[in-house]
Amino acid sequence: MLESSNNNELPPIPAKKYFSIGEVSDLCGVKPHVLRYWEQEFPQLSAIKRRGSRRYYQHADVLMIRQVRSLLYEKGYTIGGAKAYLDSDSNKDDTNRTKQLIHQMITELEEVLELLK
Repeated sequence: MLESSNNNELPPIPAKKYFSIGEVSDLCGVKPHVLRYWEQEFPQLSAIKRRGSRRYYQHADVLMIRQVRSLLYEKGYTIGGAKAYLDSDSNKDDTNRTKQLIHQMITELEEVLELLK
């Protein structure tokens, strides 16, 4: 099992439309086989499968994976507990997701600003 670490220590999510399973693995700090398992356990995760059954994740999927990772590795939830949390949370405005999006946007804007200097 991976060491628990704060999601803030994870690399910023690049401004791309689709991410391969390897890229998501690096961005979220979990191995590809864990991502495939989580797809089976969490209906909120749905990779797009293309030619040769290759998985491609979208930005929202990466954020959801980071949230699942946080629930399991940092907050100590079980798979069932994380499922229940996400199911009850799906009807509410999720402030964690909003905070992550804002943090990501700020990081990306700072990178653009550095490029412009």
